[in-house]
Amino acid sequence: MADLSLLQEDLPEDADGSLDFVSQDDMLTPLGRLDKYAASENVFNRQMVARSLLDTLREVCDDERECIAVLERISRLADDSEPTVRAELMEQVPHIALFCQENRPAIPYAFSKYLLPIVVRYLADQNNQVRKTSQAALLALLEQELIERFDVETKVCPVLVELTAPDSNDDVKTEAVAIMCKMAPMVGKDITERLILPRFCEMCCDCRMFHVRKVCAANFGDICSVVGQQATEEMLLPRFFQLCSDNVWGVRKACAECFMAVSCATCQEIRRTKLSALFINLISDPSRWVRQAAFQSLGPFISTFANPSSSGQYFKEENKSSEDTSVEDKNSNERTRGEDAPEDVESRPTVGDCSVHLEDSLADGAESPRQLPGELSAPAESSSPRRSSPEPPPLSPEPPPDTTGNEEEQEPCACRLASRPEVGTGAQDSAPLDQELYNSFHFWRTPLPEIDLDVELEQGSGSEPGPQRLDVEPEVPASSSTSITMATRKELEEMIENLEPHIDDPDVKAQVDVLAAALRASSLDAGDEAGEAARRTPQDELPSCRLDHDAAGPLISEETVDSALHYIHNDSDSGTSSGFSPDEERRAKVQDVVPQALLDQYLSMTDPSRAQTVDTEIAKHCAYSLPGVALTLGRQNWHCLRETYETLASDMQWKVRRTLAFSIHELAVILGDQLTAADLVPIFNGFLKDLDEVRIGVLKHLHDFLKLLHIDKRREYLYQLQEFLVTDNSRNWRFRAELAEQLILLLELYSPRDVYDYLRPIALNLCADKVSSVRWISYKLVSEMVRKLHQAAPPTFGADLIQELVESFGRCPRWSGRQAFVFVCQTVIEDDCLPMDQFAVHLMPHLLTLANDRVPNVRVLLAKTLRQTLLEKEYFLTSASCHQEAVEQTIMALQMDRDSDVKYFASTHPASTRISEDALSTASSTY
Repeated sequence: MADLSLLQEDLPEDADGSLDFVSQDDMLTPLGRLDKYAASENVFNRQMVARSLLDTLREVCDDERECIAVLERISRLADDSEPTVRAELMEQVPHIALFCQENRPAIPYAFSKYLLPIVVRYLADQNNQVRKTSQAALLALLEQELIERFDVETKVCPVLVELTAPDSNDDVKTEAVAIMCKMAPMVGKDITERLILPRFCEMCCDCRMFHVRKVCAANFGDICSVVGQQATEEMLLPRFFQLCSDNVWGVRKACAECFMAVSCATCQEIRRTKLSALFINLISDPSRWVRQAAFQSLGPFISTFANPSSSGQYFKEENKSSEDTSVEDKNSNERTRGEDAPEDVESRPTVGDCSVHLEDSLADGAESPRQLPGELSAPAESSSPRRSSPEPPPLSPEPPPDTTGNEEEQEPCACRLASRPEVGTGAQDSAPLDQELYNSFHFWRTPLPEIDLDVELEQGSGSEPGPQRLDVEPEVPASSSTSITMATRKELEEMIENLEPHIDDPDVKAQVDVLAAALRASSLDAGDEAGEAARRTPQDELPSCRLDHDAAGPLISEETVDSALHYIHNDSDSGTSSGFSPDEERRAKVQDVVPQALLDQYLSMTDPSRAQTVDTEIAKHCAYSLPGVALTLGRQNWHCLRETYETLASDMQWKVRRTLAFSIHELAVILGDQLTAADLVPIFNGFLKDLDEVRIGVLKHLHDFLKLLHIDKRREYLYQLQEFLVTDNSRNWRFRAELAEQLILLLELYSPRDVYDYLRPIALNLCADKVSSVRWISYKLVSEMVRKLHQAAPPTFGADLIQELVESFGRCPRWSGRQAFVFVCQTVIEDDCLPMDQFAVHLMPHLLTLANDRVPNVRVLLAKTLRQTLLEKEYFLTSASCHQEAVEQTIMALQMDRDSDVKYFASTHPASTRISEDALSTASSTY
């Protein structure tokens, strides 16, 4: 009988016993009914009690005592032995908590005293469903800020810390760690650092359960973003390094996926010196799944090297001091001349004295041109002719990277590698060395005259440096060069020997090839090197300095060789049609914004072998992150990405080309008009002739891209806009709708004549489309076109367009065309595209003639337009003119129309009906 009472509305009327039972329930108070069914032995009755708790609270909310009584019964119901009842109760807790919050004056501290203990207790429940429900409830309560801060510190966090104790249940421990990570952004930095962070660091080193470590790795980025830079670098980074080298590939994969978030929480120096080398290890991980996740995160990780304080067009060091900034501003005019010094004569400051030399040079800035750290000191007699020579024009409006943002001023070693890399300083020094291999100023500037002096030969013969050289640092003896070369060769041979057992891995094989090339380069004798230097043109020379062989750290590491020598190894069939030598090709892809090893790996994502060994969609991930990488590098380093972008644009997978098509307008903003016209316009033209899946990406941002082009280049696309009307599938009406929306935006980019000659035919074609959604947008397009042409200096184009509208639509033999004419007029009125006096002269006479149209749909729309749109304009409300009289006569005629709908819309002004709401219902055939 108790079961039947729950379904009392379905009982038959002749069930006398049931009716008696229902009448008994009606006589009970809300608390009485609650007690009755809560004590039932039937599980479903107790579940229904849990579901009806909120309704019961609402019934008794006026009485504080009864509210407290209901909450006490909730506490007793929480001890139910049936898991489904406990889970049902927990699902209602967030709703009950919200009710208690809204009625806080009546039931103060109700949630904290009665409900929160249940939620916390259920986190350790034996039933999995109850635990999951309580976890979801806890996160929902935290998200809605229904838990007081004091309760979080004293009731929630201590329980979670206890659940993650070493002797805790494995499943409970894993779930508790996940909850701690998810609630960290909600509770804030202070609570996270004091109560969650210490236990989180312990869980990262859980040696018994890899599931716990995997959860920590997956949420590592969220914790870093909450606690900030200092705590991340001091406490979390050591744990992160351990997780990245975990023996379980799932943990390493989770680290690769959150690498960008971790990088955002560190300073630029750690990002460059430590995280870069760590990420290279993940990219070359033995597990394919780890490599796949790492390559997907490579582009986002590179984007973290961008400086948010700059405009994004060139790189500037974040932590540059105010003193350095002021000195740069003071000597901005002198800097370029200082950089023009010849590169054939090199100075060799040691690592420890580079910063001292920088300060000395800054102090002497008033007497001599400023010289950037790592730049070569040059003889006075050879530098003066160079300063007097005219400078080449810049490639872009922005200053070159060496004069705008020079991060070497903050690096401890601002030296340049020699053309033959001989030594390295480990992972920490590999990034600064990579940055020095190339800068756009020295690469593109006018060649220097030949200078016979060759420092390498002079040192090889044991001669002393010439008197014209600035005395920066004592020269390294020739014997030390030999010892460094021997040590380098020994290190290379050992590294190759260690990697050979794993030669089957393509990534390992690539590293072996690079190391072998470095070994061959180090074995060249001085005579061969001197002959090569004599044949090299001055513009190919790079300034270089030799590191002190007594500097701390290993002579060479895998990261250093991989980054510095990646482009030294060139096969005989790797020549390009551009005519550049292999050395020039290598330098063309070297920059100083991100560690070169990262960029090399990113550029390799277009290699077909990567699709076989890593991920079949790796090229798509490369295309997706390319705008972010380009923004990070700046337009002055676009040459590093140009070839990769062209390769992606011609990829066989249409998804790759589609990704590029959707972002080409963003890339155009980054590169500027000159590089866009040279490199992006040809690819853009190719996308215009591609599949519809690719063309839609170009079409959606057509206005954004064309507005960046020169007006002459922009006019060339007027001839191609007509091609968008043709699609691979005629049923793809959304393509035409997008075209209409873009044409509205394009009106501002073209002259009235261009609009009339090229855009007008397309707009009128779209107005007659089979799909009503396309036509609806096209009416807006035509009305905006009327506005633009009417406002032109000679308004003849506007008059011609209006006349064509009348001929093509107002007098169309098909009723759908005449209805389209009414729609266009209605849009012109609503958007004030024409002054009302001009509308009354040019369009209204033709509009009023449709009052005698033989199709009721046209007359209904006309009645709506006149009554709801035209007569609301002030021009027809205040002026007593012949135009107003003609409108009133037309409305009176429509009020006596034989069609009831026409009479209704013409005789009244329905408050609930607007033309924008039911226009589509009166449209012609909708597809």
